[in-house]
Amino acid sequence: MRYTLLGFLCFITVVAYMQRTAMNGPSKVIEAELSLTPGDMGYVFGVFYFSYALFQLPSGWVADRLGSKPALVIFAVLWSACTGLAGLAGGFWALALLWGLMGAAQAGVFPCCTKAIGATFPRTEQAIASGMLACCMSLGAVLAPKITTQLLGPLTWQQIFALYAAPGLLWALAFGLIVPRPDSPSPQAADEFVPPPVTNPIRWSKLVTDWQMILLCSQQFLRAGAVVFFFTWFARFLQEVKGLSLQDAGSRAAWPPFAGAFGGFLGGLLSDWVLKRTGNSRLARQGMTFTALVICAAVTLIAYFVDDPDLTVVLISIGSFCGIAGGVSAYALAMSYGGKQVATVFATMNMSGNLGATLFPIAVGWLGSRGRWDLALLLFDAMILLAAICWAMLNPKGTLFGDVEEQK
Repeated sequence: MRYTLLGFLCFITVVAYMQRTAMNGPSKVIEAELSLTPGDMGYVFGVFYFSYALFQLPSGWVADRLGSKPALVIFAVLWSACTGLAGLAGGFWALALLWGLMGAAQAGVFPCCTKAIGATFPRTEQAIASGMLACCMSLGAVLAPKITTQLLGPLTWQQIFALYAAPGLLWALAFGLIVPRPDSPSPQAADEFVPPPVTNPIRWSKLVTDWQMILLCSQQFLRAGAVVFFFTWFARFLQEVKGLSLQDAGSRAAWPPFAGAFGGFLGGLLSDWVLKRTGNSRLARQGMTFTALVICAAVTLIAYFVDDPDLTVVLISIGSFCGIAGGVSAYALAMSYGGKQVATVFATMNMSGNLGATLFPIAVGWLGSRGRWDLALLLFDAMILLAAICWAMLNPKGTLFGDVEEQK
């Protein structure tokens, strides 16, 4: 059943990223209808990622206590409902509140997914499974601006948001009925809504002071914060800097996430292949990610000086491929480094990434309000380069709390 499980996890990842990226294409239309500025929209984007970051640890705690299946069903119903309700917003505060609540509910998706993968996949296949999630994450970001900008006109943005809520609600029903609990302590308990056995208390001081954990969280703050560019402002960047129409910008905004989808899949495949062949996690996780991030920084810096919009998007897409490929190793490392507290450790790392994702769209909105949309690309580049430096110092071996789980 593990591949059935992975299929369900991949599908909800696509849906979640379509929902959270729904405002990427129509941001200018929403601003006009609700009398907002680019700075206001930056805060709306940012509040999603702030609440997403704030609820990472609580959602990881819920996943560790309830189990990944019941927690994920609850979260999917909540965030899908908030997506539909966001279309009812009549101004800044209502939109920010609903988008923030959606972010809080979506905070549980990856702690639950990584806990389920860690419980069902052997260590040498965890990067591949994580790569599939990263691939689907990017696929959702590909589909949202393209579909939204095509539907905008026949439908209002409010109706589109309501439409986007439906797949998540249907998925929660199917997942609850079809898939056994992946982290259930026994087959008899697979479909019962009961918590798994209690694990040892978490040593929070160790969690926040360990040097490797600090580096892992720092690279996630920088890399994930930069990559959120493709899920928030990229279509608008193409309109403002390259002079593209709404539809052309929405179509081209799909290129970097599409490239990132391949990066996530191939990055996981390559990382696990190197680990199987060499047994060297430093080479498979750290070496591959450092190289990928350096390439990402280099090509996006070149893109800053290119005038042709298509060539710019091609170069940025190569950067997206490498940047998202690098994220796969962070997921796999969090699984192995977390030991028996994988959901909490992953949630801490992911919280850090979403704090970066909170600040990046706010900063870009601030730059846009001052007519400097072009500087968004330099900000992206600097954050990716700093993330590469963090990876150069990481040691992807051992576990945070010194516990050793049975390796399948």
